[in-house]
Amino acid sequence: MKRFSKFSIFAALWSLIILAGAVDLNAQTKRRPVIRKKTVARKVVRPVVKLYTVTAGQAIRARMNGTISSKTARIGNTFTATVTEPVYSSTGVVVVPTGATVVGRVDSVTPARKGGNPGQINVSFTTLRLPNGTSRRINGSLTDLNSDDARSDSESTASGDRMKHRKLIFIGGGGAGGAILGAAIGGGKGALIGGLLGAGGGFLGEKFTKGEEAEVRSGTEFGVLLNQAISLPRFAEVNP
Repeated sequence: MKRFSKFSIFAALWSLIILAGAVDLNAQTKRRPVIRKKTVARKVVRPVVKLYTVTAGQAIRARMNGTISSKTARIGNTFTATVTEPVYSSTGVVVVPTGATVVGRVDSVTPARKGGNPGQINVSFTTLRLPNGTSRRINGSLTDLNSDDARSDSESTASGDRMKHRKLIFIGGGGAGGAILGAAIGGGKGALIGGLLGAGGGFLGEKFTKGEEAEVRSGTEFGVLLNQAISLPRFAEVNP
């Protein structure tokens, strides 16, 4: 009996030892939880780009890149012109370099008609694109750059008249079917107010009665009058 009791106690102790080992082994084999560190997003601080203002009423000198004609042009057609002189801000900083592109749009067009009515093209300018990729929406109108209507200061900044009551348009009547710059006053017929545009242009005179098409040829120079101020950074070759 005593032997049986001793044996029972020994068996119980041995079972406990085996059980404890199994529990410990099970604990060791359990996968430890993976603790993930929280990542805090870092804010990218970009340098503030200083902008410079080109005031309303300033004119941009431009040269036509293609040809448009009152015979074939349609409302909504677009065309481009290349800036021929740098544009300065009100503080004298170059913001638009030579070689920038101005995008124009045909707002209305009237083909030449019999009876002496010349063709007319009414345009506006909507976009300015710089060589470094910068682009700005603009509100620009056609203007001329003759000494009577515009002048250049010592910094080559073209300053055009505001022409409050005159809407400038291209009118047929230039030499060999070209175009001259005229003004639609009060919605009436175009009247010559500026110099001739492009090479080989003739005077109005009798040619005005021949009903010529208004053809604005590649290379024709004119001004783009800013109706609203624009803000641009100092021009750099590479856009940040």
